[in-house]
Amino acid sequence: MFRTYKYSFTELLLFPPVRLNERGLKKRLEGKTVLITGASFGIGESLAYRLAATGVHLILVARTQDKLEEVKARIEGLGGKVTIFAADLSKPEDVLRLTDFLSTLQCGVDIVVNNAGKSIRRSVMESLDRQHDFSRTMAINYSGPVQLILALIPGLLKNQGQIINVSSVSVLLAPAPYWAAYQASKSAFDQWFRCVSPELNAKGVATTTVYLPLVKTRMIVPTEAYNHMPAMDPRHVASIIGRAMIKRKNRHAPWWLFLGQLGSILFRGVWESMNIRFLKRKK
Repeated sequence: MFRTYKYSFTELLLFPPVRLNERGLKKRLEGKTVLITGASFGIGESLAYRLAATGVHLILVARTQDKLEEVKARIEGLGGKVTIFAADLSKPEDVLRLTDFLSTLQCGVDIVVNNAGKSIRRSVMESLDRQHDFSRTMAINYSGPVQLILALIPGLLKNQGQIINVSSVSVLLAPAPYWAAYQASKSAFDQWFRCVSPELNAKGVATTTVYLPLVKTRMIVPTEAYNHMPAMDPRHVASIIGRAMIKRKNRHAPWWLFLGQLGSILFRGVWESMNIRFLKRKK
C-alpha cells in the first residue's frame, strides 16, 4: 500500500523525501483519536491509510458515504479502528451534526487534520453572474473549518491536542489571475489560524500549518496546464503530516518557499505587469 511513488528528477529536487519515525508515530498516536476531514480521496485518504496501523481511532469525514465505506473497509482490513461520518462541511447544519456526534465521544478528539477543501480556477469575467463561486469556496475553505474547530477547542484544551491545517504555498506568494475565489478563501483561513494559534499554544494545544505546492489529486484535474507541472504525491504528503504529529511544530513548508516569497516582494511590479501582458495576448 505504501509503495514508492515515482517522481521526475525535478520533482525529486523540489520534494525531497521525508523520514518518518514509524515507532515514534505509533507511540504518539496509540490510543488517540484523530479526525480527518476530506478523507475519502487524495491527501485525506492517503493519510488515513498511513495511520491505520498505529493504534489510533480514526474519524473520517467527507461528503461521499460510499467512498467512506470503501476506505473504512480497507482500514479495518489493516487492523485499524475507524468511524466514518458523511457531511458537507460547507453547510453549517452538517457541521453542527458532526460536532453533536463528536460531543458524544467519551475520549474526545486529540488531533484534527483540516484537509477538506475546494479548488476553483475561473476568470472573474466568467463569474459575474456566479456569486456562488465565491460563497461556496469560502464556505468549505474558511467558514466550515472555523465552525468545526471552535466547537472542538474545549476538548482539544482538555487533551492538550493538536490542529493541523493543510494549506497552500499560494497564500504566502503573490496572487495570480483566475484564482480569486480559491486564494481568498485559503488566505482567510490561514490568517485566522495564525491569529488564534498563539492563544491555543499558550494553553497547550499545538497548531501546525502544512504549506503545500501542487499535489496530484483530483482537485487539479480540471486545470489542464497542471498535467505537465511538478506535483507531490498524496502519500508523500501523508508522511509529512505524520511527521508533524510527532514534532508538533508550527509549520512545514517546501525548502524553496522563501525564494518565492522573496521574489513576490522584490518583483511584485514585474509579476503584475507580466500578468497583464499575458492576459492581453489571450484576447
